[in-house]
Amino acid sequence: MSHLPDTAPDHPYAALTPDCVIDALCSTALVPDGRLTALSSYENRVYLAHQDVGDRVVAKFYRPGRWSRAQIEEEHSFSQELVESEVPVVAPLVLQGQTVHEHAGFLFSVSPWRGGRRPELDDWEVLEWIGRFLARIHTVGSTQTFAHRPALDLQSFGHEPMNYLLDNDVVALEVRSRWLLACERALHLIAPAADGLSHAGHFGLHSATQIRLHGDCHPGNILWTPLDDQGHGGPHFVDLDDARSGPAVQDLWMLLSGERDQQTQQLSALLEGYEQFRPFDRRELALIEPLRTLRLLHYSAWLARRWQDPIFAINFPWFGTLDYWQSQVDMLHEQIEAMQREPLYA
Repeated sequence: MSHLPDTAPDHPYAALTPDCVIDALCSTALVPDGRLTALSSYENRVYLAHQDVGDRVVAKFYRPGRWSRAQIEEEHSFSQELVESEVPVVAPLVLQGQTVHEHAGFLFSVSPWRGGRRPELDDWEVLEWIGRFLARIHTVGSTQTFAHRPALDLQSFGHEPMNYLLDNDVVALEVRSRWLLACERALHLIAPAADGLSHAGHFGLHSATQIRLHGDCHPGNILWTPLDDQGHGGPHFVDLDDARSGPAVQDLWMLLSGERDQQTQQLSALLEGYEQFRPFDRRELALIEPLRTLRLLHYSAWLARRWQDPIFAINFPWFGTLDYWQSQVDMLHEQIEAMQREPLYA
């Protein structure tokens, strides 16, 4: 059995009542009419708010203790740079001279509401279009570096999550030794070897050029709107909450799915658009499976760290079960095999 802490009814978000949200919005000089709709978000609390006068807005209340104010402001600054470069990113509003506000102990921001649906990623034209905008995000992202936000590296996404799960007895005892062996083998393959490659013999994460990234560019963070008569529409990017430094391919690989042949076709379409605006280092394609492996570990630790938030036990009831950890062992073995194969190409 694994050990998970009890959920905490007095979790900090318990104090974020509808009245608190309304009062927070009023503190920025907005005039909400009282109608709030909770939007899907586990890491933060996000609400669609109607106003007496003006458009609907989205209020994001950041998870206490996750990001510092400086880190949030740096994310906002990056999003504003993208907007100024005409990249379709939803950036926070500047209210009373700032984008980060504080009320009742919560840091929060307010953004314009933008609708849309998930993009059709089996449409090559859609993928090419997304690829063009990712290149433009990365062009802006490469102009300077983050001073406060972290990087995507082997320590923070691999060794640290593994050690957290072990130190807190989260992994089911029945599979703990097999899980640990699989983790150590996987992380060894990602680690740099003496010749500068990874131990799997491919281009290594440590060798990639680090740029500012969206960081969590999965299909749910891209919204698509139909083209109107003026030609407005297409993709727009939301939720830069995980913005960090890392290799460019981090913002591409989560858009790939299916068997290897299908992923190759999707990747070709993405890069067809990407390389219209920016060169792409094809050696980074060797990082797709290592990055997928690190996300597995990071995701498990993320769930464990958040377990005292009642919303996690409600939405992830399978986490921590023996079946869950057995499946993690199986997936790690699949990733070990994948990291030793030839990388995807496009």
